[in-house]
Amino acid sequence: QVQLAESGGGLVQAGDSLRLSCAASGLIFSNYDMAWFRQAPGKEREFVAAISASGGLTTSADSVKGRFTISRDNAKLTIFLQMNSLTPEDTAVYYCAGGLSWSSSARSYPYWGQGTQVTVSS
Repeated sequence: QVQLAESGGGLVQAGDSLRLSCAASGLIFSNYDMAWFRQAPGKEREFVAAISASGGLTTSADSVKGRFTISRDNAKLTIFLQMNSLTPEDTAVYYCAGGLSWSSSARSYPYWGQGTQVTVSS
């Protein structure tokens, strides 16, 4: 059974940093492309960043480019999202997702975590 478990969310002030983690189990982690998505209240889920199975390729949404960095440690079956210069617009539930297709589309990822709340106060 595949499980993805996010951690590291919390309440911070604008300008602060947070590092999210997502621990995976039940899959051959090094075969899977992984991604972060987020969903703010009243909005659709949106792509944040993705990383290829080997970690050699990354991409991110324009809204977070230069502020957020996705990375992974295949030995620890974990991906990370380093978030710097946070703004209130970054407030959302952040989800990690895993799949076998390199994509910014949520439909490409069959496996999802439960999410972790990030709240940024002004």
